[in-house]
Amino acid sequence: MAEQSLIQAGATAAPAALHLQYQRYLSALSESAFSGEIDWTYAGRLIAATDNSIYQQLPQAVLYPRHTQDVVTALQLAQQDAYQGVRFSPRGGGTGTNGQSLTAGIVIDLSRHMRQIGELNAKQAWVECETGVVKDQLNDAVRDAGLFFSPDLSTSNRATIGGMINTDASGQGSLVYGKTSDHILALTAVLSNGELLEAYEMSVAEASAKAEQANLEGAIYRQVIQTCIGKRDAIAEKFPPLNRFLTGYDLKHAYDPQRQTINIARLLAGSEGTLAVITRARLNLTALPKFKVLVNVKYSDFQAALRNAPFLVKAEATSVETIDSNVLDLARNDIIWHQVEQHLAEVPGQTMNGINMVEFTATAADEIEQKLSRLCQALDELIQTKPEQGVIGYQICREPSSIQTIYAMRKKAVGLLGATKGARKPIAFAEDTAVPPEKLADFITEFRAILDQHQLHYGMFGHVDAGVLHVRPALDMKAPSDQQLLRQISDQVAELTAKYGGLMWGEHGKGYRSEYAPKFFGQELYPEIQKIKAAFDPENRLNPGKLCTPFGSQEQLVSVDAVKRGDFDRAIEVEPNSPYQHALDCNGNGLCFNYAADSAMCPSYKASGNRAYSPKGRASLIREWLRLRSGGQNLAAPLTEFDQQVKQSMDECLACKACANQCPVKVDVPAFRAEFLAWYGQHEKRKLKDYLVRDVERLAPKLAKWPRLANLLSDNPLSRLLLKHVIGYQDAPKLSVPTLQQRWQQHAWQQLSVNELLQTTQLEQARTVVIVQDPFTSFYEAELVEAFAKVAQVLGFEPVLLEFLGNGKAQHVKGFLTEFRATVARVGPQLQALSDAGWNLVGLDASTSLCYQDEYRRYSSQPLSFEVRLPQQWLLQVCADETFAKVQLAPTPASLQLLTHCTEQTALATAAKQWHTVFAQFGLELTTRANGCCGMAGTYGHEAEHQEASRKLYEMSWQEQLAQPGWQTLATGFSCRSQAKRFKQRALHPLQYLAQSLAQGE
Repeated sequence: MAEQSLIQAGATAAPAALHLQYQRYLSALSESAFSGEIDWTYAGRLIAATDNSIYQQLPQAVLYPRHTQDVVTALQLAQQDAYQGVRFSPRGGGTGTNGQSLTAGIVIDLSRHMRQIGELNAKQAWVECETGVVKDQLNDAVRDAGLFFSPDLSTSNRATIGGMINTDASGQGSLVYGKTSDHILALTAVLSNGELLEAYEMSVAEASAKAEQANLEGAIYRQVIQTCIGKRDAIAEKFPPLNRFLTGYDLKHAYDPQRQTINIARLLAGSEGTLAVITRARLNLTALPKFKVLVNVKYSDFQAALRNAPFLVKAEATSVETIDSNVLDLARNDIIWHQVEQHLAEVPGQTMNGINMVEFTATAADEIEQKLSRLCQALDELIQTKPEQGVIGYQICREPSSIQTIYAMRKKAVGLLGATKGARKPIAFAEDTAVPPEKLADFITEFRAILDQHQLHYGMFGHVDAGVLHVRPALDMKAPSDQQLLRQISDQVAELTAKYGGLMWGEHGKGYRSEYAPKFFGQELYPEIQKIKAAFDPENRLNPGKLCTPFGSQEQLVSVDAVKRGDFDRAIEVEPNSPYQHALDCNGNGLCFNYAADSAMCPSYKASGNRAYSPKGRASLIREWLRLRSGGQNLAAPLTEFDQQVKQSMDECLACKACANQCPVKVDVPAFRAEFLAWYGQHEKRKLKDYLVRDVERLAPKLAKWPRLANLLSDNPLSRLLLKHVIGYQDAPKLSVPTLQQRWQQHAWQQLSVNELLQTTQLEQARTVVIVQDPFTSFYEAELVEAFAKVAQVLGFEPVLLEFLGNGKAQHVKGFLTEFRATVARVGPQLQALSDAGWNLVGLDASTSLCYQDEYRRYSSQPLSFEVRLPQQWLLQVCADETFAKVQLAPTPASLQLLTHCTEQTALATAAKQWHTVFAQFGLELTTRANGCCGMAGTYGHEAEHQEASRKLYEMSWQEQLAQPGWQTLATGFSCRSQAKRFKQRALHPLQYLAQSLAQGE
């Protein structure tokens, strides 16, 4: 159990007696047939205390069931008299913006294990899956059959099918593809008493027969028939005919008077876990469109984009998405802009302050071309004859990759808004209102007037074709005055939405906005949804307080004024420029839960499925650690159990820094991880392997003097056994033979100190390249340094090896910050002097070279501006200079593919493209591949406790690509090449391939 002293931290505590009841229930569950995981650690509970909303509520525990029977076991056990106070809330991807899955009870998280995809019937176009399956995962599984699950959403790479069902999610293209509920054929759900319910469309006669049963299912069908048939006229009159007309207890579609059918799945869709725990789904699929075109229409102001939207919808577009100037400006400063800039070029003499993305899809090319031609003609006319309408230009994207990158930016919009500077951040609390599309521009005009009245900054994006626009005002949830403002704006927007005949919850569900449900459902229908709740969950055991309370119950709905993250962050004391600020900046968008194996973000989460090992999870843990240590507890106080849980999470981080660049708000885990490890190291003795890593730059040069002896002593059965079981380190790389010094002397190349370089007059700077050594390539892969020198020499340059200065990257990774600061103070000024003197500095290892641009500048006591370029950056400049030699190489029999180091591909978005251009200059075709982490990441993959995770990561992204016949793999990372070698596969650095090709051509 978690420490009693920490029970109240992070949220309002349950009464002592109730808390004891939960403890007894969890103990009994651990002794039952439940085969899943039970996490009642404080760290584990904190991970489930937040989602992508502003709210925070600490659960009593988190259950990770492995299958439906585990859910049955958990809920059946809770029926015992001793556990009547136990409450549950199902959870999927944790991407909800309104706190739908947050609870003070027990979270049932289906996302870790219940990710099995079952039968696919391609002929009838349906698939069965568990509800922990991620949306993109499902589409990857059915793509070869020419099908896809069509409801789209910006969080598709981490949102689960269960979460989509429970919020009845939709998104881009909903006018054509509809919502999730439109694609549900059948659901398997576990009721509050542990009974199984199979929900599907059935005849009224069959439903009436089920209503005769003397069990919970019978009570459900009796109430559904009474409400959905008995109140049919009131239901039809109340709900507006909107594409996004309602999410939650879909009374209108649960009964079909024409087909004379009842479908309880329609009630479960959008129920936010308040009626049952949905564990399995049969979903219908849609044929993949064979042809797709995207038109990016540009506007002088955002209001013009909104007013132009109905015109675009009439062009028979599949979807019309919009982005305002604030989101565009944030995108321009994000890694994503490198991919989309050419498709969103600025219009000469104009400022692009908004865009509409118009997509056409079809199974026949002619159908698209006709629509596209008509639209383009109409846009040209508007641009030429009606400039007052604000259309300033457009671009057409036809390539699937181009379209994908544009939508990647659109999907990243929600996270990008969190990167807004200052304490006030755009947040979600009244941002998925749905109004008739033709009224949207006027509605938004009044919405903006409300925000302007309070002098608030805000960002907007969304689905103008469906009348849904995400408006996110910037507020500081640590400020009580802004919390009051949130309440005021929420009420004003609710009134405004009603005025325009819309609904408050067009897409993202109710959650803590459930208090508005009685007003929007009305006096006649709100009691009916209460009766539905009472039939499914008479004791209010499932996600209580959300959507409605059971009919006749005295329990209350949750409120917009509920406890928020900011209430706890207010107590955290952090200096303005502290690396810990990264943890506070996390807005919960969850992009770090990215399902895709070929994405660099976040390898430790991908390998484990444990959200505590993700950037969001680590940020949550650090936030709470800071709160506990700031709130009257001295940093020198003894370690607690929670401190150790935070340390465990940090130890699983690969320090790849993908989060620092791929996260929309740049949550840099390695930055605050190093600070935490430094603090922790003052309280507990470090492991021996940590000291070995710290001292690698001191030991490697000494051992490299006798490489054969050193390799013999470290690579024999006894040494390997000792390294693994005593030190916890295995598969150590071998020192290079011949050494770098021997190779350099063989070629009679120069090796100079910093002072010698600064004083020399014998070298022509413009034709000299200075190699800044790193501890990996210099001592363990000297052949790579030699290969670079050979390439440089062929291009007419004099390669000069700079004396080994050290870098300190390993010191930072392990949290030896005192030593790292000393390294920075020693090395930084020397490299700065060389840069100021005009020398070309090149480093061959990406992680250490990029450290100069990042950590060095953060920890230096004096300003540093020097740059140690990566080889492709230097080669790109050389090849572009007409004065240097041009070398054309004969094509290789094998095709060339490039896999980039994860730190390099995220910190330098154009790295792969640069290598492609360099190889093209040599007359070679290089195919760049998307790839995730190889699993080595410096010393991570060498540590004994990480062997399983390291292997799993390699198998997820690298193994299959390296095994493809007919391909020669090139890899830019030293760790990556070491990992490939470890698993009996082969990869060369691009420089090694170029050097070999040049040698063969001589």
